[in-house]
Amino acid sequence: MSRGTLAITGATGFVGQTLVRLAIDDGWHVRALTRTPKAPKAGLSWINGSLEQPASLDELAQGSDAVIHVAGVVNTLDRAGFAKGNIDGTHAVVRAAQKAGCRRFIHVSSLSAREPALSNYGWSKSEAETVVANSTLDWTMVRPPAIYGPGDKDMLDLFKMAQHGFVLLPPTGQISVIEVSDLARLLIKLAEKPDTTSQIFETDDGRAGGWSHVEFGKAIGAAVGKQIVTLSMPRGLVRVGAKLDSLIRGNKAKLTDDRAAYFCHTDWVISAAARVPPQIWQPQIETTAGLRNTARAYHAAGWL
Repeated sequence: MSRGTLAITGATGFVGQTLVRLAIDDGWHVRALTRTPKAPKAGLSWINGSLEQPASLDELAQGSDAVIHVAGVVNTLDRAGFAKGNIDGTHAVVRAAQKAGCRRFIHVSSLSAREPALSNYGWSKSEAETVVANSTLDWTMVRPPAIYGPGDKDMLDLFKMAQHGFVLLPPTGQISVIEVSDLARLLIKLAEKPDTTSQIFETDDGRAGGWSHVEFGKAIGAAVGKQIVTLSMPRGLVRVGAKLDSLIRGNKAKLTDDRAAYFCHTDWVISAAARVPPQIWQPQIETTAGLRNTARAYHAAGWL
């Protein structure tokens, strides 16, 4: 029996693909936004459009029981690009949900929203949270930390380095992490939990105190079967690396000045006070096992 209908933005991205698959497995019918036409499949209706096309967002939200807004810009060249993708895009999805009378709204933010002055990305995610909080919707927000898992290309370079016996890291600091399927299960659970309305949750793998950069780097090494050397770079060298990446890869650079700013922040560990109540959700993927599975998936895809 169907649980209802979920409208999902960002459905073709790393998090979104896993979210769509698990939502269908859980008995939901999914309406998913896509820029390029895709073949229909059981339990899934593709809606052609984008965050810049209000009519497609209206179609996406119409008849849905909840909207899960995953889509956003994580890397772009300037502040205007972040504003367009994360602030204006969120405005558009909120308006569509309100117009359709779909009151339940799950918004995927970022831990970077805690430090809006640190980066354009964090600023844009903080502003997007304000858009959602000021709406008339029954909203819940989730601030994930670093997300990893099969299909993720952001951490792929770390795995590639580990295969060569080393991993370059930001300066000394602590991070929280979460495996993509754990995050997806949380978003699905929140879609059916109106008692979490008007709350902002921070979520991770359950590891108290998070991971030091070195610990996480070594865990990636273990995932690819290597004892590695970790090299913690000073802040200035990270910024030099960002400029080099921009010169080499242009607008496809993964390490931009903006990303360098928040990579070098010393504390991206979630707040224990903001954890999701365990009776609602708990992580299932232990990180060392999750990293091994990610490495296997990279190998199977021919990425490693």
